[in-house]
Amino acid sequence: MAQDCLQVTLLKSDQFGTVERLHSTEAGEPATSVELVEAAAAGSTEVVQDMVRRDTNEARWWAKPLARTLARREARALEAISERLPQHAGRRFPRLLRWHGGILLRSWVEGRAMQHAKPVDPGYHRQLLSLLAQLHFQGITHNDLAKEPNLLVLPDGTPALLDLQLGRVARRRSAWFRLLAREDLRHLLKHKRTYCPQALTDREKRILATPSWPASLWRKTGKPIYVFVTRRILHWSDREGAGDRGGH
Repeated sequence: MAQDCLQVTLLKSDQFGTVERLHSTEAGEPATSVELVEAAAAGSTEVVQDMVRRDTNEARWWAKPLARTLARREARALEAISERLPQHAGRRFPRLLRWHGGILLRSWVEGRAMQHAKPVDPGYHRQLLSLLAQLHFQGITHNDLAKEPNLLVLPDGTPALLDLQLGRVARRRSAWFRLLAREDLRHLLKHKRTYCPQALTDREKRILATPSWPASLWRKTGKPIYVFVTRRILHWSDREGAGDRGGH
C-alpha cells in the first residue's frame, strides 16, 4: 500500500487532544505506515487496516493530565477485554493496539450509533444486555452507557460498546463494583425503554424505578455542574462524538 493510500480523517479535536481515523483506501493491501505496522505488531495477529488514534499530546496543558488518565483507563479496560473476552475484542468492543507516549491506538468498529440506528428489535436489546452481563462477569464496568454514541448497531444488527475511558477493571466484586454494574444495567434499560418499551420485563421496570443513591445524589448535585461545564464551557452534548467513538 503506498503512503498516499493511507487516509487520515480528523474525527474530533478539543481540549483533551485529537482523535483521528487511520485507514487504507485499498482493502487487502499490506499496511506500510508506521502507525499501522506498529499497531499490527503490538496487538493483532492480522494486519490492521482501520484504526482510531487518540493523541493526548495535543491536549491543552491544563487538560493533559486528565486526558492521559482517561486514555490510560481505556487502554487498561480494552486490554482486559482482549484477555478475558477475546471472542469480542475487535468486534463488539474495540481492540487495543497500542498505548504509548500519550497516544492510544485501537481498532475501528464499523456500525451506527444508537441515536441514528434507533434499534427497535427486542433481539438487539437482549443481546446488548447479554454483552453487558459478560463484561460484568469478567470484572469490568463501563460507567458511561448513558451516552447513546457509546452504543453501536453493527451492520448485522447486533450490538457493540465503545468508549471505555471511564471503564474500571475491578480486583474483586466489591459492593462498589456491584453498584457500578447496576448503574450500567439501568442505563441500558433506559435506552430499551426509549426504543423498545414493550419488551421491558416487570423486573426491569422495577430497576428503572429505583436508581441507586449515588445516581440520585449525582442528579441533584454533580450533574448540574457537569452540564454547565460540558455544554456551556466545552460546548459538548450527550450525543456528541458518534464519529470519534468508532462508528457512524
